[in-house]
Amino acid sequence: MNPLVKICGLRRPADILYVNEAMPDFIGYVFAGSRRRVSREEAAELTELLDEGIVPVGVFVNEEMKVIQELAWDGTIRMIQLHGQEPPEYARTLHRLTGLPIIKAISVTDAASILRYQDYPSDYLLLDKGAGGTGKRFSWEVLEQAKALGFSRKIFLAGGLCPENVREAAEMAPWCLDVSSGVETDGFKDREKIRRFMKECGRS
Repeated sequence: MNPLVKICGLRRPADILYVNEAMPDFIGYVFAGSRRRVSREEAAELTELLDEGIVPVGVFVNEEMKVIQELAWDGTIRMIQLHGQEPPEYARTLHRLTGLPIIKAISVTDAASILRYQDYPSDYLLLDKGAGGTGKRFSWEVLEQAKALGFSRKIFLAGGLCPENVREAAEMAPWCLDVSSGVETDGFKDREKIRRFMKECGRS
C-alpha cells in the first residue's frame, strides 16, 4: 500500500495550483518563524483556493492555544501539527477545544528519542531531523530499531525527502510521507518536482 503524502510550506496561490493538480492528501501552512511562514489572513485565502479533497494542516511551535483555536474554528486548517515543546496536557486540551486531529513532530536522534513519544496524546507522530524544514534526513535505520523495541505509532516521515529517495522512504512503511524543500527550487515550490514526487509515490 502506498503511503499518503503531505506537501508542507505552501505560501503562494501558485503553490495551491500545483497541489490541486497533484492532489496530495495533506498540505501544510507554517505559522512559526520560518522563511515559509504565512499569516493567518494569507492561509485563509489559500484555503479558499484549495481543493476540498486536500486537508490543510497548520504547523505551530509553542503557539498560544487561542490562535490555533481560531484557525480551526474558521476552517482555515483541518489538522494541527505541533513542532515545539508542547507538553501532553497541551495536546489533550487543544484536541478537546478544536476536535481536530493532532500531529506531534519530534526531532529524531536515536531510537530512544522516538520511543519517548510512544504514549504522547496525539493522533500521529512526525519524525524529522532537527527543527524541520532543513532538507536533511535522520538515519532511517533508527526507526527500524525503535520498531524492534515496540514502537507502533502511525507516523509522518519527514526530513530530506525528494523525488529521488521517496521510494526508499516508502520502504520504512510510514503512514504518510512529508516533503517540503525536496519539491522546491530556489526556495519556492516547483510544479515539476511536485509532479515527480507524486509519481514516485505511485500517485500519478
